[in-house]
Amino acid sequence: MTGEAPGRGASLFLDAGDEEWVLRPYRRGGLVARISESRYLWTGAQSTRSFRELRLTARLFSLGLPVPRPVAAAATRHGPTYEAGLITVRLPGARALAERLGDADDTLLERVGATVRRFHDAGLDHVDLNARNLLVDAAERPWLIDLDRCRLRSPGAWQEANLERLARSLAKFDAASAMSAIRRGYASSREG
Repeated sequence: MTGEAPGRGASLFLDAGDEEWVLRPYRRGGLVARISESRYLWTGAQSTRSFRELRLTARLFSLGLPVPRPVAAAATRHGPTYEAGLITVRLPGARALAERLGDADDTLLERVGATVRRFHDAGLDHVDLNARNLLVDAAERPWLIDLDRCRLRSPGAWQEANLERLARSLAKFDAASAMSAIRRGYASSREG
């Protein structure tokens, strides 16, 4: 282990020789976490959160979208429940957009908007689009992470709902004004 990232069930950074990997255990939030922080109902290996996210991430990666390359998924069954984890390649020098908001200029924010648009055009409904799930690498390229519970869909109202969720997240970081540049990038990507 070479380090960890903060969050619910902190992700661990692992030395994998020529690259680093991120191991993210699945953890519950909200009221259900009082009953079990890390166990989910077993309905079959292919239905586990880790394997669903692995398949979706691999699909988006194969389309050339900026998601970390998936490495492996695991699920350990405990009778009627399971615990799970996902491993992806760590993006060198990447930091959460939430950490970059203080120095993010309009060019970067418009790039974030254009990136979100690319995912929407591919049909990705990111149910937890927020400033912590958008990363910016050392070359100022945005990436999208944490595809748990996300899915591919036809265009619809969910696209605006994703953007509104991102706007609420930015407001929590006292950066509500950043959404204007993100929306410009999102709109210009549609036109371009």
